[in-house]
Amino acid sequence: MPIATDPLSRIFFALADPTRRAMLERLAAGSATVGELTEPFAMSRPAVSQHLGVLEDAGLIERTRQGRWRSCALRPEGLDDAERWVAEHRAAWQSRFDRLDETLAQLTSGQTPTEEE
Repeated sequence: MPIATDPLSRIFFALADPTRRAMLERLAAGSATVGELTEPFAMSRPAVSQHLGVLEDAGLIERTRQGRWRSCALRPEGLDDAERWVAEHRAAWQSRFDRLDETLAQLTSGQTPTEEE
């Protein structure tokens, strides 16, 4: 499946997979090697590497190499764009739900719903 090129879509694509979310949760406790990230999953290292590539591409982790060890670390600022998007839309959604609640309350009490100007 082709991945979108805009940063917000890459973040949400990365977060859409439960394996990648589990990896992020593990990295929230601190840096880990690729081997340590592989342990809880029944998958090959290349598959884990692909997941890590998606997370890195989304800006959610960074990978470093020291000698023969590859280490991964969480980049919490990578979630900033997604957090902003959700916050902006949450206000609009909440407003719509509040208006729906008011309309439903009026309908159940027998009143005619009022039009907002």
